[in-house]
Amino acid sequence: MSQKYAMVEIPEYSTGESFEELFEKAANNDSLTEGNVVKGTVVGIEKDFAVVDVGLKSEGRVPLREFALGGGSSDELKAGDVVEVFLERVENRKGEAVLSREKALREEAWVKLEVACEKGERVDGTIFSKVKGGFTVDVMGAVAFLPGSQVDIRPVKDVTPLMNIPQPFQILKMDRKRGNIVVSRRAVLEESRAETRNEILGRIAEGQEFEGIVKNITYYGAFIDMGGIDGLPHVTDISWKRINHPSEVLSLGQTVKVLVTKYDESSKRVSLGMKQLEDNPWQGAAEKYPVGTKGQGRVTNITDYGAFVELENGIEGLVHVSEISWTKKNTHPSKLLSVSQEVDVMVLDIDMDKNRISLGIKQCQDNPWQSFADSHKEGEEVEGEISNITDFGLFVALDDDLDGLVHHSDLSWTESGDVAIKEYNKGDTVKAKILTIDPEKERISLGVKQLTEDPMGGALDGLKKGATVTCTVSEIQKDGIQVTISDGLEGFIKRADLAREKQEQRPDRFAVGDRVDAKITSLDAGARKVNVSIKALEADQHKKAVEEFGSSDSGATLGDILGAALDEAKKE
Repeated sequence: MSQKYAMVEIPEYSTGESFEELFEKAANNDSLTEGNVVKGTVVGIEKDFAVVDVGLKSEGRVPLREFALGGGSSDELKAGDVVEVFLERVENRKGEAVLSREKALREEAWVKLEVACEKGERVDGTIFSKVKGGFTVDVMGAVAFLPGSQVDIRPVKDVTPLMNIPQPFQILKMDRKRGNIVVSRRAVLEESRAETRNEILGRIAEGQEFEGIVKNITYYGAFIDMGGIDGLPHVTDISWKRINHPSEVLSLGQTVKVLVTKYDESSKRVSLGMKQLEDNPWQGAAEKYPVGTKGQGRVTNITDYGAFVELENGIEGLVHVSEISWTKKNTHPSKLLSVSQEVDVMVLDIDMDKNRISLGIKQCQDNPWQSFADSHKEGEEVEGEISNITDFGLFVALDDDLDGLVHHSDLSWTESGDVAIKEYNKGDTVKAKILTIDPEKERISLGVKQLTEDPMGGALDGLKKGATVTCTVSEIQKDGIQVTISDGLEGFIKRADLAREKQEQRPDRFAVGDRVDAKITSLDAGARKVNVSIKALEADQHKKAVEEFGSSDSGATLGDILGAALDEAKKE
């Protein structure tokens, strides 16, 4: 035993060769050059190292952990075992040979891996550590890189269950100069997946049940991995109850049971259903919830157009915004209701073909419009505060949050509605008379001017369409003349109605104060509007004159005829 290994117990063994023979053999061994794999004999075991003699003038020490690579075991290593090691240096500063079992395995593995890569064969490996961007894999003793994107077909949050387990990999790329090997576990899974996919497609049929994993979730449904083939249950086929988004009931990676509802062999598309595997809660709903039925439900969702109320598990109805309150029509449902609130509802309509129920909340409460009609009469005087002013009138607050409308035409007898409405402000208290009450249409019409007598109430008495009246010109306008008929009743003669002859249709030939005869062509007692026409009166007179004098043989001219007709008209 040499002085260098005085502390190591090396068992005695003999190769049967003399020292001279061994020296000459080593001198003539061309393989004992740096950068080659050589065979050596274990001559001793230290604490963490194996002392290996490769035939050089000094032995080398190899870490025991390197003998555990490539599926080996350092526990069974003993003196006398012949092992292959990589000769890095013949001698270091300490005079020892620099040997590596890991690099020997790598060199051996590289040869086998290059063959496997060329043939496209799979290789077995073990993921043993995590590095930036992926993982390191022990493949036949060589260290390969497994990118994170190549671990599985879908993203894997926790790779711990895959660590230290022998499994197949596909070699994607090799670079011997740089010592780089890139492998993929995903490629192996996709190949197996393709085989499984073809098998499933060969036997898939509508009505079959499968177990799958939620692969992706979108707003319109979820993609389910059925073991090689993806299927889609639409959001309406996930649950019998209404859901806004599939994520409300599903999560990525969740295992679910599905039913094949449709299979398109040409496009290989599979439509799935989940609710079809459960009892249909709508079965018999028409008998259970006939129109007019009152019950209680829980508000599950609130939208701009109403609120959804769950009557029982899987059965929801919509309360339209117009059916929530008798009086608060323009209020957002979220200000009247809250999610999870228990409410009383009435069934207004049910559509079994579409699995829809229309509900009402206000129908379970007293109708304030009917109550108002029962306690008030048309013609009755009421008082209230102006709650809103619009272009067409005033809204006046009445009992039970009801509003009555005073149309602008019912504000004043003497002023136009556009002018009269400017005299009022929001918050003013006004008195009005009830004109009409319509509980069905939820309307109450009010009038302010009806509280007083019409100052021109008798001006229209005796007037009728077609009658001849004598008017006084009160105003000359560009498109006609304004006239006073009687007792302040105003009328208007359009430019085209000023004369039968076109050249006489000039407003400027009249003066304020002139008295003219005209015929009433239209009469609106409600609007107190009268239209009169000189032209119409002249046409009637001409027709009458022709009928009475036109056939005379007296030789009278047309002027004579018209003059005689006018004289007759004045006498009448």
